[in-house]
Amino acid sequence: MASFDRIKDYSRESVTFTSRSVLAFVLVVLLMLVLVGRIYYLQVVEHERYAAISEKNRVQLQPVAPRRGLIYDRNGVLLADNRPNFSVTLLKEEVGDLEETLTALGELIELDARDVERFRKRLGQRRRPYETVPLRFGLTEEEIARISLSYHRLPGVQVEADLIRYYPHGASLVHALGYVGRINERELGMVDEQNYAATHYIGKLGIEKFYEDVLHGQVGFQKVETNARGRILRVLERQDPVPGRDLQLSLDLRLQQFIETLLKDQRASVVAIDPKSGEILAMVSTPTYDPNLFVTGISSKDYSALRDSPDLPLFNRSLRGSYPPASTVKPIIALAVLETGTLSAEDKVWDPGFYQITKNGRRYRDWRRWGHGWVNLDDALAQSCDVWFYEAGHKMGVGPMSEMLGKFGVGEDASLDQPEALTNFLPSREWKEGSRRLPWYPGDSINLSIGQGFLVMTPLQMATSTAVLANRGRWVQPRMLQGILEQPGGDPQPFAPMLNRKTKPDDIVLKNPEHWQQVIDGMVSVMHGPRGTARRSAKGTTYNIAGKTGTAQVVGIAQDAVYDAEALEERHRDHALFVAFAPVEDPKIALAVVVENGGVRGGGGSSTAAPVAREILDAWLLGDYVNDLEAK
Repeated sequence: MASFDRIKDYSRESVTFTSRSVLAFVLVVLLMLVLVGRIYYLQVVEHERYAAISEKNRVQLQPVAPRRGLIYDRNGVLLADNRPNFSVTLLKEEVGDLEETLTALGELIELDARDVERFRKRLGQRRRPYETVPLRFGLTEEEIARISLSYHRLPGVQVEADLIRYYPHGASLVHALGYVGRINERELGMVDEQNYAATHYIGKLGIEKFYEDVLHGQVGFQKVETNARGRILRVLERQDPVPGRDLQLSLDLRLQQFIETLLKDQRASVVAIDPKSGEILAMVSTPTYDPNLFVTGISSKDYSALRDSPDLPLFNRSLRGSYPPASTVKPIIALAVLETGTLSAEDKVWDPGFYQITKNGRRYRDWRRWGHGWVNLDDALAQSCDVWFYEAGHKMGVGPMSEMLGKFGVGEDASLDQPEALTNFLPSREWKEGSRRLPWYPGDSINLSIGQGFLVMTPLQMATSTAVLANRGRWVQPRMLQGILEQPGGDPQPFAPMLNRKTKPDDIVLKNPEHWQQVIDGMVSVMHGPRGTARRSAKGTTYNIAGKTGTAQVVGIAQDAVYDAEALEERHRDHALFVAFAPVEDPKIALAVVVENGGVRGGGGSSTAAPVAREILDAWLLGDYVNDLEAK
């Protein structure tokens, strides 16, 4: 033990310990200096930069969707509203296992494959950080309660409320108003993305689409303070959105719905226009469908039922239905005949029931098998004599007929705010040579003279040409917008940017203005003459009507055969058409009626379409909204 104490060197150990302590102290001091330097660098030198980053993480600028403008009819009845909708949404940044979350939600609420498919598609679209993605809309109170009770096990899932479009009158106006639906990637690329930052819906068809810029409004913004997970703690600053502007349309809901009762269970269309202003009073296409199904996304089952229906409820017959106008176009052809001097109003043509270009050539039959005998213009219009027009059309040729039809808007879309309206085409010698690579034959002129052959028009075009006829050549452009409503119940203010987007067609000036009256007199004889084709429909009127019946052939029949509606399939029967305006002395309404396959017993226009028109005229002019057709 004594020898061990002698070996141990205490002084050396003391020096070693002291040197190590000094070294450790120096290292600690150096580390402290580095830490202080780093703190100084972050807090002083880089203060502004990191303060901005911190503020960006804590404070976010979020868009606020504007309220979509409302739509009213001419009497202030609400046609398109907004109502609260509750939807379940997912915040991708908070959701852990997406598939597990979707499975758990599927146990709480009904989720079909289409809901999940749409959700995945939305999830893949461009979006802002911490922006929720909707999974399913239209939650019930019970479904909301189920999800709320399970928030603790569903991170990133929440129920959100927003305003969605609602059409209180359902299927009554879809072909006139259109509808809104979920905005897709293509549509988002066609609009100002910033202004649609918080908007999930956009106009898809009709007025909703055409006036989208007016109805949508301007997006607002709010500066909010959030926690680390992006949840809003409080709103620091807010710029309110500018709501969309309310529209008042020229449509009359009562008239629209009354017409629907007249056309019940038929494939048909009616367009009614105010000849003085061009305002569209009614635009009905039946059958129809409920636009509310499309707002948040229609189910596969419902869409398949609409798409596969043989009656084509999705098809807007008023704007896109192309029908041979048949005899309803004869007043326009008659104007061309008089203007060219081919025949005068007093000239008579012998009608034996058929017409031949050459002695042994094809027989072009009159609708009346035994003919009408000697007829002048008034007789030809009143009795819808085909032979008078065959004779005139053959002598005159296609040029004057095509020119006059063009002046009445055939072959163009003259409407101001109907984006889906077809233009069709204007038959002419040049058109046939260019599109069919065939010459124009005399038989083509004969067919054109009675509104058959190549000529097709939409119900809107028929109503428009009738309104121009009622105005004796003064052109009005069909439109549905009356104006912008600054406040509910106020007077609509004109909205020039949309209504002046097209140049108005030139007014029709005839060489002899008396020709207007001669043709209109013939149309009056259709309704009030002793042998007029629609005299039964005008019976008992207290006002004068100018009208013209028409029956358009759907399938050809042999030259010597007799048309027998009962022997044909229902969809092969003739179309029934009718155009009219009234009162003749001061026209307040012009309309076109088309009933598909409504030709029965050889009197389609007079027996099917004209009675419908009479009911509409009585409703608008006399306030008689009793459907007398139901009693017949």
